[in-house]
Amino acid sequence: MKARHTLPLFLLLTACSRTPPPAPAQASVDTAAGKIVRLDPAFDAIVPTAARIEKIASGFTFTEGPLWRPDASLWFSDVPGNLVRSVSATGEVKVLIQNAGGTIAAPPGAFIGPNGMIADKDGNVLLCQHGNRRIARVGKDLAVTPFLEKFEGKRFNSPNDLIYRSDGALYFTDPPYGLIKQDDDPAKELPFNGVFIYAAGKLKVIVKDLSRPNGIALSPDEKTLYVADSDEKKRAWWRYDVAPDGSVSNGRKFFDLADSKEQGIPDGIKVDSQGNLYAAGPGGIWVFSPDGRHLGTLQLPETAANCNWGEDGKTLFITASTSVYRIRLSVPGTKPLYQVYQ
Repeated sequence: MKARHTLPLFLLLTACSRTPPPAPAQASVDTAAGKIVRLDPAFDAIVPTAARIEKIASGFTFTEGPLWRPDASLWFSDVPGNLVRSVSATGEVKVLIQNAGGTIAAPPGAFIGPNGMIADKDGNVLLCQHGNRRIARVGKDLAVTPFLEKFEGKRFNSPNDLIYRSDGALYFTDPPYGLIKQDDDPAKELPFNGVFIYAAGKLKVIVKDLSRPNGIALSPDEKTLYVADSDEKKRAWWRYDVAPDGSVSNGRKFFDLADSKEQGIPDGIKVDSQGNLYAAGPGGIWVFSPDGRHLGTLQLPETAANCNWGEDGKTLFITASTSVYRIRLSVPGTKPLYQVYQ
């Protein structure tokens, strides 16, 4: 995560045209950019047996926040690099926003840059800024303006990830990763690391007892909220019941990694149209059924941080350390409120 920034190296790998035989449960399919580990027969209905993981761009510092845009490009954050970039279908990478998380003094490798993004109404983008400790709005002209900055007069820690509900309510997580000393940083103003909802012009905290709330997602029926806790000692994905007013209750662990020997933490989460979860975790993207069965893993050669759908909604893009990957799936993702696919 603290690798020195290097110039981008653009790489586009072409999938093999020969279709392999169906893979049985527990089998792995090696590819040039990773491998697909199948743990449950139900996984085959989600990830085709001919699917391949492709690396489409590389040479970054630590990538996050993938977001498909109407111009057929993928936006993504480089958190320590403090940039928002885009990559086209042909692998062309552009820098869109410099100092995208804010302009502050920090040691090399500090997570002061941008993180999660989501399409907003009118073609705008909401961007989590670690350095500025706020959610900002990025206009069509790429101008960055404040959107949400404080809770009850106190600055956020460093908003990390966010999702809209169908009624326009915005959920987001606020861990301390953007603060140099995290919980011990003298600049920290909130006494907790929370999950918030912003609805009808009012901001409320709905979860205060997770030490590192990170990735966030809603089930297709919007009755369940999923949150990743990236605390290295408490690694788990959580689920909460969602009330009609957006508040949550009955928090319980969806999948626990606390006793796992695998290295890595829960990070970004997305949900497909059937309610399956795609969760960045140890070794890659873990795919779970709605009832918590680990169906399989999209394993990568580097640390997966987040994922999101693009193209026509069936291509999953993955941001992982220095690179961006993609894989074609059979099941479309849940379409966010303002998302536009091709």
